[in-house]
Amino acid sequence: MTDARLVAEEFLFDLARVSAPSAPEHWDDILLVVTELAANAVQYAPGPFQLRMRRTFDGVHVVMHDTSTTEPAPRPFHPNRGGGGIGWHLIHTLCDQVSVVGDDHGKDIHVFLPW
Repeated sequence: MTDARLVAEEFLFDLARVSAPSAPEHWDDILLVVTELAANAVQYAPGPFQLRMRRTFDGVHVVMHDTSTTEPAPRPFHPNRGGGGIGWHLIHTLCDQVSVVGDDHGKDIHVFLPW
């Protein structure tokens, strides 16, 4: 999980040298979404995950690949049981677009965030 965040930070540092974010919160939103996607991959997928990021015309496209064929679904939030259940809601709130593309070997979660 931490490695994914570090890779994302390095990507954003490089990107900011070329094109500053249009709002300061975009940086933090991207790191939070990457962290949530990585945490979900670690918690719910049986194998390794892979992070890919690229600049788009008006934002950043993040792809998280994991080895689970189960599509993510929102879960109810239960604060009295230690929390959890808000990551997928958070991802949908912060991202302009969210899609899941699955096959027999896992799935790719595509998210687009403003920059």
